Amino acid sequence: MEINRRSFLQATALVGGGTLLSLYSETQTKAQFGPPPKLSPSAFVKIHPDGKATIMARSPEVGQGAKTMMPMLIAEELDIDWKNVRVEQGDLDGKYGFQFAGGSFGTPGSWEPLRRVGATMRQLLILAASKEWGVSTEECYTASGRVLHRPTGKSLGYGELSAKTSAIPLPDPKNVAFKDPKDYKIIGRSTAGVDVAQITTGKPIFGIDVTLPNMLYAVYHKCPVFGGKVESANLDEIKKMYGVRHAFVVEVPEVMGNILPSDPGLESGIAIVADNWWAAQSARKKLKVVWNEGRWANQNSEDFAKRALEMSTQAPARKVKTDGDVDAALQGASKVVEGEYIYPFISHATLEPQNCTARFKDGKIEIWSTSQVPGSGRSMVAKQLGIPESAITLHMVRAGGGFGRRLTNDYMVEVAYIAKKVGVPVKLIWSREDDMAHDYYRPGGFQFLKAGLDASGKVVAWRNHYVTYGDGNRYADAADMRPNEFPQRFIANFGLYSSVLPLGIRTGYLRAPGSNAFAFVIQSFIDELAHAAGKDPLAFRLELLNNPAIPNPPGGNNPFAGGLDVKRVQAVLELVAEKSGWGKRALPQGTGMGIAFHFSHSGYFAEVAEVSVSQKRVKVHKVWVAGDIGSHIINPVAAENMVQGSVVDGLSELMGQEITLKNGRVVQTNYHQHKMARMSQAPASIEVHFLKSENSPTGLGEPALPPALPAIANAIFAATGERIREIPFSKSGYTLD
Repeated sequence: MEINRRSFLQATALVGGGTLLSLYSETQTKAQFGPPPKLSPSAFVKIHPDGKATIMARSPEVGQGAKTMMPMLIAEELDIDWKNVRVEQGDLDGKYGFQFAGGSFGTPGSWEPLRRVGATMRQLLILAASKEWGVSTEECYTASGRVLHRPTGKSLGYGELSAKTSAIPLPDPKNVAFKDPKDYKIIGRSTAGVDVAQITTGKPIFGIDVTLPNMLYAVYHKCPVFGGKVESANLDEIKKMYGVRHAFVVEVPEVMGNILPSDPGLESGIAIVADNWWAAQSARKKLKVVWNEGRWANQNSEDFAKRALEMSTQAPARKVKTDGDVDAALQGASKVVEGEYIYPFISHATLEPQNCTARFKDGKIEIWSTSQVPGSGRSMVAKQLGIPESAITLHMVRAGGGFGRRLTNDYMVEVAYIAKKVGVPVKLIWSREDDMAHDYYRPGGFQFLKAGLDASGKVVAWRNHYVTYGDGNRYADAADMRPNEFPQRFIANFGLYSSVLPLGIRTGYLRAPGSNAFAFVIQSFIDELAHAAGKDPLAFRLELLNNPAIPNPPGGNNPFAGGLDVKRVQAVLELVAEKSGWGKRALPQGTGMGIAFHFSHSGYFAEVAEVSVSQKRVKVHKVWVAGDIGSHIINPVAAENMVQGSVVDGLSELMGQEITLKNGRVVQTNYHQHKMARMSQAPASIEVHFLKSENSPTGLGEPALPPALPAIANAIFAATGERIREIPFSKSGYTLD
């Protein structure tokens, strides 16, 4: 980490004598994440004359708590009382460095750099006080926003010292000491979200609430088949409707030759701009459009399923990972178990539909966005409008849910195009139907598994041919399994193979991408093997983990490589078994308990669910969760809420969510078809336990979700004796009670 004198003095030229801390960070956040981004000179902390501090939140807030958690790290090391901290959301600016929400990277990406921001500022204040008193810094210490002199007891408040810091040479951040964790007063204490009061009193803090003077409202109508284009439309009629100011076709060159772009940005469509959103949406309903639907108008989910079944009987197109001799081991097995698992496309279904506001003037554009990757959105807008990124100001606004949907920026590019064309401020709001019919869906897939057990019930072979989606040369985004996905390493004869189906819709990353489907498949099939072996499902898993067939390679614990730490998995399994009383309670008829674990996004989680089933009506009574996300839980109440939300989210995915295609169109367009668990259907209790390890803290937005699905599925099997291999379970007649 480097701080130069010039950048600091530039940053401290503030009205009122406040101090602004600027840092360059080249510190490793964690070895497995690789080098973190550099922090350009920027304002993280401003100390006011009254001793209070404003701390900037640098990353997008999409409900994951980053706007509270990241400033907590700074405030802890700054050694100021939280009640004296005011948090502001930063705009997109290179001076903040890492500005991204996704992949549960917020905590590991900020744990060391942001604490060092606070620690460096604290040391700077100590230097200022020691100079004022003419004493050694070793005689000084801080507490609750004051610097104190140990021998005499005299003290100065941060507000009294802030103006003096500009004359003090900056300490070398590499030599600045962190606080002893036993002295933490903020980290590890439950802290209300900084926006809670505004949310509960209905203040306009979300992207959809943004208003500007003379602002118009826009809707954007796209072909129901991905990649389709407008041939004709009754725009003259639309322009005459009440409140409509503009209606025009947006033509996009055929830049989507690759039909699986990660983020195509602007697609062809029709923009309607009106005095208010209701007028724009009402006019849209009168549109009469003739579409050229292109080559994907014949896509159907039923055809995908038929083709996948055919492909499962053929040689796989790709060999992903092989260890040992799977075929020979299967032939020599005492018992062979097979299972066909199916999981659907699903929508992110954020409560706040996609929206964005923009104002274009004099070759520059100002944008208010809820994006999880605002930097990427800015680049796309610059390319689309033909302006430099320096001409774009992007304000980050709180989002009403992200879950990975806002990792793409199509809505941002749409409003930027419209605002430039009409020349006035414009707010674009998607309808709920837009959001579900034009999402970047969690990819569906089909997995055909076969495993062999020896006479003692040990797994001696594992074969998985999974059929997913792609374009022949690559997988659809988030559709592929990593070669070292569990249980690779733990079975000597292991084979993972794949084949792809061509696809003409957009796919993307949904909370715990990949893992949110793979955990259901893997942990359900392992449960099948445990029962086939006549063993307790917990004991069977622990036995499988006890003797890895292949050593973990160097760097194998890298979360992006998929490696896992056996001891950490075992520990959370044992903890959740203890807390749930696994195997120690007699259960009523029709009631069952299920267990599962999964490692993703650096988090280790094991879960037990207790359910009862009557006439295919499922009641989830309780879920126990044990997790290991490192040495510190920064904000316990937020962490617990995050885990509980993950379980409910997983329950929704398991029981009622799917996206299907018919004639190239998405069938499900609202919540009555893509169901979320209602409050009355959620578990009565979700008991969360964290096992603190000696590892640096990792993220929590994603890793608690994947094991929820198989834990509940395995509990349903225990209660009914029926193994369901296709989600959502509603397709098998099961409903939530």
